[in-house]
Amino acid sequence: MATKNNVMKNITTFSELLDAKYGKIGTKKRDKFEENSQAFVLSETLKQARKDAHMTQQELADKIGTKKTYISRIENGRTDIQLSTLFKIFEQGLGLKVSLSIG
Repeated sequence: MATKNNVMKNITTFSELLDAKYGKIGTKKRDKFEENSQAFVLSETLKQARKDAHMTQQELADKIGTKKTYISRIENGRTDIQLSTLFKIFEQGLGLKVSLSIG
């Protein structure tokens, strides 16, 4: 029987590592990992865009009519966000164009 260490030694690609650690694409554990990864990327993108615009969380919140705590929760990946809110934050709040790609 292959031990976990032996399986990890045979891994040569990032895809194989993800499969070994989180399961194949389509499994519950892998889907949750992918969802969390996308939320992390979004939160870091927002945080960096806000900093690039030289805005505080409070300034961004004021500009789009929400609370600083909401911006903080988004940036820390502690809340789900609707697409309309995402567009509002980036386009109205930060003056950036958002595009959505599905593929």
